[in-house]
Amino acid sequence: MEENLKKEIVQHITKNLLDIQILRLIDKQPTWGYKIKKQIESFSGLKIRHGTLYPLLRKLENKGLITSQKQQLGKRTRKIYTTTEKGKLYIKMCYKMLVKQMQDKM
Repeated sequence: MEENLKKEIVQHITKNLLDIQILRLIDKQPTWGYKIKKQIESFSGLKIRHGTLYPLLRKLENKGLITSQKQQLGKRTRKIYTTTEKGKLYIKMCYKMLVKQMQDKM
């Protein structure tokens, strides 16, 4: 029962804070879209559609929270995403606000 509750909470957080989860993953290590998709699916158990992920990555880039750079890996070209300083600050502020809000509610 406890394991099911944990899974439900993780899925809820992932669905509602997907942009923060993506920023957090990119901040840990610059990465590409498909790898982000697989990491989120592995962590949360949710299936993320390409039609959800890539527009969200573009939105984060347009806001200046991430940057992208194409890299050639053999015959394949990948767009590698990196967190900007603004993105790093955004992550810190989100976590501070979430913790504060949780403390205020208790």
